[in-house]
Amino acid sequence: MTASFTTTITVDASAQDAFDAINDVSGWWGRTTGSTTEVGGEFVYVVPGLHYSGFRVTELEPGRRVAWLVTGSHLDFVADKQEWNGTTVRFDILEGEGGTRVVFTHDGLTSDDDCYDICTNAWGMFVNGSLKARIETGEGAPYVFGGDEELTAADHDELHSQVAAAKARVGGAV
Repeated sequence: MTASFTTTITVDASAQDAFDAINDVSGWWGRTTGSTTEVGGEFVYVVPGLHYSGFRVTELEPGRRVAWLVTGSHLDFVADKQEWNGTTVRFDILEGEGGTRVVFTHDGLTSDDDCYDICTNAWGMFVNGSLKARIETGEGAPYVFGGDEELTAADHDELHSQVAAAKARVGGAV
């Protein structure tokens, strides 16, 4: 069995500061819609024409852990568009003497996946660069694209419909 992707950063900030920054997903990753700050909350990350993924928040332990289940996805750049479905994105936060460590793991994203190289490069850029900066300075470098940066309620509903349709195509509830 191939190991899931993991990367670790050490930040000069408290565990609670790291936790708060992780939950400000649009402040370090990019365009989202929905709720990221309560267990059971659902949100969608989207890069139009390239990638969208629906997430359900499954764990929120202040200063310790954040986890999101991928409930549906569409990766336009690989053959298996729903490759992330059923995987989990997790942040384990450990405060210590040398700073606070954030261990990022995408459970289920392995070297056997078509998107592994592209996805791990992107996760590395966002976690090791943008999230680290967001935690330490308050300013991340989320993905930005041209056009309206705000999603309307109708956009939100449509993205959730697309996630549900992707989930139905692979025949299962996530």
